[in-house]
Amino acid sequence: MENKRLTKAEEEIMQVLWDLKEGFVNDIIEKLAEPKPAYNTVSTIVRILVKKKFVAHKAFGKSHQYHPLMTKKEYADKYLSNFMTQYFSNSYQSLVSFLTHQEKLDLKDMEAIKEMMEQEIKKQKGGQDE
Repeated sequence: MENKRLTKAEEEIMQVLWDLKEGFVNDIIEKLAEPKPAYNTVSTIVRILVKKKFVAHKAFGKSHQYHPLMTKKEYADKYLSNFMTQYFSNSYQSLVSFLTHQEKLDLKDMEAIKEMMEQEIKKQKGGQDE
């Protein structure tokens, strides 16, 4: 995969393709929110995704059925890693510190995150109690 970022429009098309698994341009348009973009617009974006190696296609006469070349999880992992490097010097501690100081993160969310972290710590320690 080339290390190219997706635009907002490209990401929107990828979200649809991840849900569909495969589809023609009309299938993609059908799943997009209103107002629906023009056929040519979606077709152009999908061809860009092919060029960027995010999507491949099978030809059926003059039509093409498109499918993603990477999973949603692979994309998320790759771009979270880039985000972490660019904004948090690859420090998850800095990310967590940033998140905990956001007013959008309420006590319930923080408690749920704490519980997940405690479970992961226990799992990585092999379930041993100290």
